[in-house]
Amino acid sequence: MAGSDSEPVKTRFGILGCADIARKLSRAIQLTPNATLDAIGSRSITKAQSFAQSNGFPPTTRLYGSYDAVLDDPEVDAVYIPLPTSLHIKWAVAAARKGKHVLVEKPAALNVAELDVIIGACDECGVQFMDGTMWMHHPRTLLMDQFLRDAQRFGHLKSIQVHFSFVADDDFLENDIRVKPDLDALGALGDVGWYCIRASLFAANYQLPKTVTALKNPVKNNAGVILSCGASLLWEDGTVGTFHCSFLSHLTMDISAVGTNGTLHVNDFVVPFEEKSASFSTMSDGWFTDMDLEWTKKPTEHIVNTDLPQEARMVKEFSSLVNGIKRLGLSPEKKWPTLTRKTQLVIDAVVASIDRGFEPVEVY
Repeated sequence: MAGSDSEPVKTRFGILGCADIARKLSRAIQLTPNATLDAIGSRSITKAQSFAQSNGFPPTTRLYGSYDAVLDDPEVDAVYIPLPTSLHIKWAVAAARKGKHVLVEKPAALNVAELDVIIGACDECGVQFMDGTMWMHHPRTLLMDQFLRDAQRFGHLKSIQVHFSFVADDDFLENDIRVKPDLDALGALGDVGWYCIRASLFAANYQLPKTVTALKNPVKNNAGVILSCGASLLWEDGTVGTFHCSFLSHLTMDISAVGTNGTLHVNDFVVPFEEKSASFSTMSDGWFTDMDLEWTKKPTEHIVNTDLPQEARMVKEFSSLVNGIKRLGLSPEKKWPTLTRKTQLVIDAVVASIDRGFEPVEVY
């Protein structure tokens, strides 16, 4: 039934699995005006019931003791997949073949070969694909993008540095799926490094670097999973970038982009300090006073308010795309799988550089 202006058509979501991140997305779905939380499936019905109760799911949410049951539910339009990365290819492809639109947690796949299978299935079945990089959907990101593309205020990008880290406790380092080679073999690179790479590409207007070189001495656990690493990126035009991602360093989420005419800084790009307000700072044409005693100006702080948190805005955007496909006959939006694939290509290049003794690896 078509919705009125006051009651928008809602995309009906199912969730595969009860991962901790699913708590955040289930809340986001319930906050979003054009989405509903219709079903969740776990490997046991008891776990699904417990998860639904502890997270305040609507009483109308259907609870299943398998993932297949969610995919077989004809009332589910789209699925959110927060499963371990090693399971993404199986369940994303299965969802697409059941006609379900796919919102998958990052990293989207273990490598670009697996990702191409997922995107190929979504293309073949005419369903929307999007990964769960939430900060892309914050209104702050659009304003930062406008500054970075401004030839007068920012100029041409010359360098980009990105850092995302947090100190994981002993239980995390021993038991979390992100340190298990059979579940999330990319470790910190796939988890926090994904955000660093996406931010680097964002600053470069999504142009892929020519080469990627992993920095020496990444930290791995006894199973060979990366706990901390970094890489340098070199673009064809000479733009340079570096990023560092780690489970072993203090909580930091920084972007520094330097252009020929201006600079952009942000200190909470993945998760804003405050849910409904975020900021970034810029400076253009900075210089010194006489005798270089001080700067001629201070950075400008831009504060961006939002009525919905970024994860809900992601759900809202995804739901709008699903509605366009289902009810207006539109084609799936190619922007999102394209950005996912570019991010995955750089992930692959970092892995290859480490494996080759920290040699530069071409990205194509």
